[in-house]
Amino acid sequence: QVQLVESGGGVVQAGDSLRLSCVASGPSRSVYGMGWFRQAPGKERELVASISWTGGTTYYSDSVKGRFTISRDNAKNTEYLQMRSLQPEDTAVYYCAATQSYGAPVRESAFEYWGQGTQVTVSS
Repeated sequence: QVQLVESGGGVVQAGDSLRLSCVASGPSRSVYGMGWFRQAPGKERELVASISWTGGTTYYSDSVKGRFTISRDNAKNTEYLQMRSLQPEDTAVYYCAATQSYGAPVRESAFEYWGQGTQVTVSS
């Protein structure tokens, strides 16, 4: 059973930076593509960024492009989301997700595994 555990959330002020981490554990070579989603209160969950197994392909939503960077360290089974210039509208629960496909999926239905989420709150 694959498990994803996020960390790094917290309360920051507008303009600050934060880095989220997600460690995957379980059967080796069970996950390849990974991504980060977020869900703000009263809104649907949305894809923030995704990354392929090799890291060579990435996807960013328009709302975070240029501010967030997704990366991964396969030796540590870990993916990261570096968030810069955070704004109050970035406040949400951030979820790590993983898939058995090699690419960088952009559809929520493509991800088979999910973390429990970590809260990010940005105050103005």
